[in-house]
Amino acid sequence: MSRHEFDLIVIGSGPAGQKAAIQAAKLGRRAAIIERKRVVGGVCVNTGTIPSKTLREAVIHLTGLAHRSHYGQSYRVKDQITVDDLFWRTQIVIQKEIEVINDQLTRNHVTVLCGDATFVDPHTVEVDGRKTTAEKFVIATGTRPVRPASVEFDDRRIIDSDGILQLEQLPESMVVVGAGVIGIEYAAMFAALGTRVTVVERGDRLLPFCDSQIVEALQYALRETGVAFRFRETVTAVEAYEAGSVTVLDSGKRVLSDTVLYSAGRQGSTDGLALENAGLQADDRGRIEVDKSFRTRVKHIYAAGDVIGFPSLAATSMEQGRLAACHAFGLHEAHTHELLPFGIYTIPEISYVGKTEEELTAASIPYEVGIARYRELARGQIVGDHNGLLKLLVDPETRLLLGVHCFGTGATEIVHIGQTVMGLGGTIEYLVNAVFNFPTLSEAYKVAALDAVNKLRAMSRVMATRKAA
Repeated sequence: MSRHEFDLIVIGSGPAGQKAAIQAAKLGRRAAIIERKRVVGGVCVNTGTIPSKTLREAVIHLTGLAHRSHYGQSYRVKDQITVDDLFWRTQIVIQKEIEVINDQLTRNHVTVLCGDATFVDPHTVEVDGRKTTAEKFVIATGTRPVRPASVEFDDRRIIDSDGILQLEQLPESMVVVGAGVIGIEYAAMFAALGTRVTVVERGDRLLPFCDSQIVEALQYALRETGVAFRFRETVTAVEAYEAGSVTVLDSGKRVLSDTVLYSAGRQGSTDGLALENAGLQADDRGRIEVDKSFRTRVKHIYAAGDVIGFPSLAATSMEQGRLAACHAFGLHEAHTHELLPFGIYTIPEISYVGKTEEELTAASIPYEVGIARYRELARGQIVGDHNGLLKLLVDPETRLLLGVHCFGTGATEIVHIGQTVMGLGGTIEYLVNAVFNFPTLSEAYKVAALDAVNKLRAMSRVMATRKAA
């Protein structure tokens, strides 16, 4: 019998923390979660992933955006949309998710301790005055928005992403500082609501890790909803006035708006843990370094989720938490497949898995491209999405898929077909010969596969003629 109160203590109840604690419980271990908030779920459920994605669905529904190609650009479900219209649905979903998580933790006999956790020593934490011990730990405290000292946030005119849910009314104009995932997702949502959005980005493009053709399609779609972009610009100051906000750029430009959403990245929530008492330290962004088993340099302490950095996705965090618990208790055969899908919930949405054209070109890896456009699909016409596309990158020799890139309705869903084919070593011929339900967006895989195969055949014919000559 262990001399400690618990076999595993998880600090943080977000996606990584939940899965770590439940996995330990499934292995017959005594597990506890420490959560400093009054409710479980972490940033994912309470201020981040779930609220933002629910808000997105409310925006698409209430604005009638998805149906305007059929019913005209003036079509709306409701003419005057208020924050109450948007956020009541968000609160319902948040509460349901909290109930589901609480039920899962209860059914698996995971103890939940409420309060701020501080390490006393490598095996002891103090939670609001109470000390408790564990054989193993998983740190899954997540992140919070970075708030530069030079910006005077007032949570009304100048806000970060957590402040979105606190808005009292929809702004007529908004400046979004930073064109990363969070910034561009909210830019798309507010533009769909009719807010005049200006995105300021110090780089020269949106989402530099994504395929350039997909990003170009997104940028075109956002410009159609009125989004203005100012690339290669740096914000030097943000000034709040009673009548609005002024964003000052290093070029001398001054941009007036009702609200400024400052999206400058995220900071690991580790500063209150007294990591030094456990023999650990975080980097300057509050992140904790781990090995491939999610173990820190202190062998019985693991970390998972956003607090360890890239890729900082809810989906990967869940798996990291589960694997951390597996490794902590000797299940070393557990591992994550290297093919991780990325989903970006802009309007329209983006999703991809595998390599981009830019990455393959930089690595001197030859490839062929197969494309299916939603406007060519019956389902694309039915749902009114004429801009969506599916793009496949194929190895000309092995016929294996090297990358799958989706833009448009259902992108974050249909990407998993390509992910599965790639993960199982399937070739483009599988997609050519497969039968997909009709009419569906998934049929795009067959169309794109045929496009790639026809290009490869054409190349083979040309090469054969050249050799003969």
